[in-house]
Amino acid sequence: MGDHEGHGVDFEKKADQKLSGWGLFGNKYEEAADLLDRAGSFFKLAKNWSRAAAVYKKIADCHLQGDNKHDAASAYVEAANCYKKFSPQDAAQALDSAVNLFLEISRLNMAARYSKDIGEIYLQEQDLENAAVYLNRAADLFDSEGQSSQANSMTQKIAEIYAQLEKYQKATELFEEIARKSINNNLLKYGVRGTLLNAGICQLCRGDAVAINNSLERYQDIDPTFSGTREYKLLADLAASTDEGDVGKFTDAVKEFDSMTRLDPWKTTLLLKAKNELKKKEDEDDLT
Repeated sequence: MGDHEGHGVDFEKKADQKLSGWGLFGNKYEEAADLLDRAGSFFKLAKNWSRAAAVYKKIADCHLQGDNKHDAASAYVEAANCYKKFSPQDAAQALDSAVNLFLEISRLNMAARYSKDIGEIYLQEQDLENAAVYLNRAADLFDSEGQSSQANSMTQKIAEIYAQLEKYQKATELFEEIARKSINNNLLKYGVRGTLLNAGICQLCRGDAVAINNSLERYQDIDPTFSGTREYKLLADLAASTDEGDVGKFTDAVKEFDSMTRLDPWKTTLLLKAKNELKKKEDEDDLT
């Protein structure tokens, strides 16, 4: 491992010497980038991720000197892969530099892919606001490239994030948008009832029984088969229990559905929030 480190140092020194010397027609930047690429490989073999990341950023600078934005963006991606080993924040920043360069050269699919990666880094770091920003950028870019399935997947994550941030109205609107876009797509239409269930759960968290019932009518317009599903029955039962202020009925409806179709952690968390809000109202009513 020490030998790898030494080789990396030697190649980086050679690159620095090349950069500090004279060069014709900008060739010194290409030659320095090649030397730095070899240095980066050795630093990775030595698992010196911080040194490797720094080298790949220098490679990006070399390519930018030659106006080679594609290779510069690729170097930033390599730097980000190294940063992921020890500094997610720096990884996100390096990927952001890559995304901006890919946008400049109209490589929208690459920009979408790495915007998604940035969003997922922030999601892992529990920075939900930044995660939503970058996943939203990814969704728009995937959509512009005609990749509706990828765009929907990003929008789904954004809606889930908004719900976690208690921005229930925004989350509801996004889930409904996904459902409308998916209903006429043969590959996506089978997921519509789950998406509408998500939208309805967000409405429940707002605690407005009238809005929930209006939503159920709207969901029937989006998907005429929805009223015959267990997802619809669950939302209808939860709407009724919310309207009646009946926590026991709310709990029974959730248990019945969960016994047939396991609720994921996201749904479980939101339903618990809705139940707790309902319980508060029940307790307040008992005091008056």
